[in-house]
Amino acid sequence: MPNIERIRKYKNIHMIGIGGVSMSGIAAILKNWGFHVTGSDANYSESVEELEKQGIHVFIGHSLESVKKADVVVFSAAVKQNDPEILEAKKLNIPIIERSNFLGELTRCFNDTICISGTHGKTTTTSMVSLCFLEDLQDPSIQVGAFVKALNGNYRVGNSEHFIIEACEYVDSFLKFSPKAEIILNIDNDHLDYFKTLDNIKKSFIKYAKLLPENGLLVVNFDDTNCLELPKYTKSKVLTYGITNKNTDFFAVNIVFDKNGFASFDVYRHNEFYERFQLSIPGMHNVLNSLATIALCDYYGISKEAIKRALIKFTGAHRRFEYKGEVNGASIYDDYAHHPTEIIATAKALMNKKYNKSWIVFQPHTYSRTKALLEDFSKALLNFDNIIVLDIYAARENNTYNISSKDLVDKINSLGKNAVYIPSFDECVSVLKKEVKENDIIITLGAGTVTEIGSMLIK
Repeated sequence: MPNIERIRKYKNIHMIGIGGVSMSGIAAILKNWGFHVTGSDANYSESVEELEKQGIHVFIGHSLESVKKADVVVFSAAVKQNDPEILEAKKLNIPIIERSNFLGELTRCFNDTICISGTHGKTTTTSMVSLCFLEDLQDPSIQVGAFVKALNGNYRVGNSEHFIIEACEYVDSFLKFSPKAEIILNIDNDHLDYFKTLDNIKKSFIKYAKLLPENGLLVVNFDDTNCLELPKYTKSKVLTYGITNKNTDFFAVNIVFDKNGFASFDVYRHNEFYERFQLSIPGMHNVLNSLATIALCDYYGISKEAIKRALIKFTGAHRRFEYKGEVNGASIYDDYAHHPTEIIATAKALMNKKYNKSWIVFQPHTYSRTKALLEDFSKALLNFDNIIVLDIYAARENNTYNISSKDLVDKINSLGKNAVYIPSFDECVSVLKKEVKENDIIITLGAGTVTEIGSMLIK
């Protein structure tokens, strides 16, 4: 059982934005440890319903009464400082803690917090590692950034010292944690609204590597040039992996893809044949993600058989090249890719599938990212046959960047590909219904509401 002495002083915990991916997982863990948990959220959702089933009272809107009874108020980063519940807590001098700081406190309750980070692939790799630990009956606690079928949710409450979490670099959240082991998948130009430059992102990952204790573990991708320096900054054990870089502790060769684009490959450990593995998710990028998983799990003494079984059982996290259904005999997939590197990875995964024409529906995510990476987005989208671009999903931003989806469409068209701008979801759906043919593939891409298009098409 984890040591909860550090947070025992908070008997009553109120959480604002409790329905969020990370917040709901924290709430469930706290409830399981015997804390009294209440919460509020702007909207009713599946995660709120799930929390209510566990006996957590959730208010839709605000509950100043719950704040009055709380020993601490935990809030998600999306909650503004002028929120009525935050103001009430300040008025009553009740401590308020931002989600990542509180999650940091939770990581210190466990002897063995395993953090999976990187600009791309965190959710998939966290899911893979989690399933390997479960397959080997290690009873971990888990927090992952998407719904995972095998967990029937995005978290798990275990009774061992293992706490496996997805650790995000945005606003330096992951620097609040106390990891015993880290996987760093890659470092790329993202979240520039916060970091401003790639150099600042690299500095943040260096600080993160420095958090590891001497008896810890760093697993790092040596195919990524931005990661090559990281081992210098830790005294912990380092394991490297790669596909193009064979000068690593773990590498993959003899990679073959089946008609679904799923890979089988041989893994070598310290230049000796280790085992042949098979995946049930597409793309070369997932071979890399599985290498990170294999390196970490082997270090933890998890059997090859358990790793093999877990990897073949894993059919992907929610919104990660997820099959949704069919329209006119064309397959519909939904993917969270909202960065040029992720779009290219999706395009490469698609190349290994058999299909007629590809249709991409892309919803850019945040004005700052669209502005900073406009050129890269336009080039990445050239990999598809037909391109539809929806309006930019604002998320946390106002459009102070003088940018619109039309700019992206104009850029793509100037590069010789025909892209169309369709702001209306209904119109987008009717265009697709009219145009797509049998054996085509439709992929909805983005981190926002674009995911609704697939369900609209099937209906």
